[in-house]
Amino acid sequence: MRNERLIHALGNCINHCNYCADACLGEENVKMMVDCIRTDRVCAEVCSTVNQVIITNFKNVQGLLDYCIEICEACAKECEKHEHQHCKDCAKACRECAEACRNYAA
Repeated sequence: MRNERLIHALGNCINHCNYCADACLGEENVKMMVDCIRTDRVCAEVCSTVNQVIITNFKNVQGLLDYCIEICEACAKECEKHEHQHCKDCAKACRECAEACRNYAA
């Protein structure tokens, strides 16, 4: 199945983003984590939407994939500003998801 790798990467990114956002809420300086939390939440929603569309085997998905790549890269960049392990793990998942989107589109 051509979309299996992408679906796995999307799910992994959704899980890491949701976990990171929740973990950020528990950090000592939550105000410093606001942009990270917001970006995590948006990234999880975008990846979830792309996941739902991809499983339908609908062909006109390039615009969604491009946006998903943009959001995943933005989320990774934001998470990389922080030293917390959950942020590092999330950034990695986001970069892998963006790469899976690129490979699917190729």
